[in-house]
Amino acid sequence: MKKLIVCGALAAFALGSQAASAAEFYVVRDATTKKCTVVDTKPTSTTTTIVDNGTYKTKTEAESGMKTTKVCTEQ
Repeated sequence: MKKLIVCGALAAFALGSQAASAAEFYVVRDATTKKCTVVDTKPTSTTTTIVDNGTYKTKTEAESGMKTTKVCTEQ
């Protein structure tokens, strides 16, 4: 029984640390201001939308992607 509890705790820890390391950054565009920003949580409101393929693994990649995305550069 103790082995089962220990194995379960290790599995939960491994899954939790894997999810934490799989951070995602999103390039989103505000519907009212028409400006793009980088956020670290997936938008759930209707005032912002994810731009094109606006999901990136690092913030630096997201910032670079935002600079080359047409909808974010035209104003």
